[in-house]
Amino acid sequence: MSTIVLLNKPYGVLSQFTAQGKWRGLGELLPLKGVYVAGRLDADSEGLLILTDDGQLQAKIADPRYKLEKTYWAQVEGVPDEVALARLRAGIVLSDFTAKPAKVRRIEAPCELWERLPAIRFRAAIPTSWLEIRISEGKNRQVRRMTAAIGYPTLRLIRAAIGTQTLGRLGVGEWRQIDGGMEQFK
Repeated sequence: MSTIVLLNKPYGVLSQFTAQGKWRGLGELLPLKGVYVAGRLDADSEGLLILTDDGQLQAKIADPRYKLEKTYWAQVEGVPDEVALARLRAGIVLSDFTAKPAKVRRIEAPCELWERLPAIRFRAAIPTSWLEIRISEGKNRQVRRMTAAIGYPTLRLIRAAIGTQTLGRLGVGEWRQIDGGMEQFK
């Protein structure tokens, strides 16, 4: 039986146990030893991070070959129209690869959202909106690059789910342990 940890990673924390420069490490949040991150989040991204002690499970969660869907909530600058969203749904060419088609829809600000510290930049003349974006890849800064490519830069990015595992009621910086293996993510 594998150890699986679901963590709501705060802004400003790296997806590694040791701090580096201005960024904090997971060791400040998670007292468990012997678990490793299965799919990273940048320090400036928030939300669901999964850690496990099972190397095969770690690979199946993180490796795009297994097509495990990840769900993100992206607060973007501006309000994308259907033409812009259709570009994401079709797959979008980025500088070093073409992102596979994404499932994208506009959403209201998530009701379970916590305050981010520091707050995102706010411009009175430019509205923001929220998108739910589902992808099965996970290249470096992919969602941010995708929204920027259609002209709507991401201001805040939260991973809400990996497969069937969601943030649920995990508060920012909180974690919980579940037992099982890959069946927990299908």
